[in-house]
Amino acid sequence: MKPTEKQIQEIAENLDCGMRCFYNLKTGEIKTILNFDSGIGVDEEIWEEESKEIDKNWDDYFEFEGFESYESFKIMEDFAEIVEDTKLQNKLKNALNRPKPFRNFKWQIDNSGDYRQQWFDFKKMRYIQWIKEQIDLNKKVFNE
Repeated sequence: MKPTEKQIQEIAENLDCGMRCFYNLKTGEIKTILNFDSGIGVDEEIWEEESKEIDKNWDDYFEFEGFESYESFKIMEDFAEIVEDTKLQNKLKNALNRPKPFRNFKWQIDNSGDYRQQWFDFKKMRYIQWIKEQIDLNKKVFNE
């Protein structure tokens, strides 16, 4: 069993939010928990039941991986390359070449009007592609 298109989109959205996403290979159910390694101070008790379920039945789950920071940086670079507005394209490229590139890029995008939604759509598309690649690379796990 492998995830549906709707589930792939759900996984993409959760990974983009910094969550950990697990797919139950037997039931097709998605379990999402907070990434406790992210350094964010949070009450882990909220996620305890889900975590225990996953740990108890580890072999039944496939964990989808999110992007590493260098991969996220590459996605921002790729987006900057396709922006048609030359002024904005230069601002995005400059933001990526300064200290704190993620924060600077975000600020430019948040103040870019219609390009903000184009960025979200672009990033979601890349997440969906990444999830499908993980499924393809693990065909045996998904019984294909």
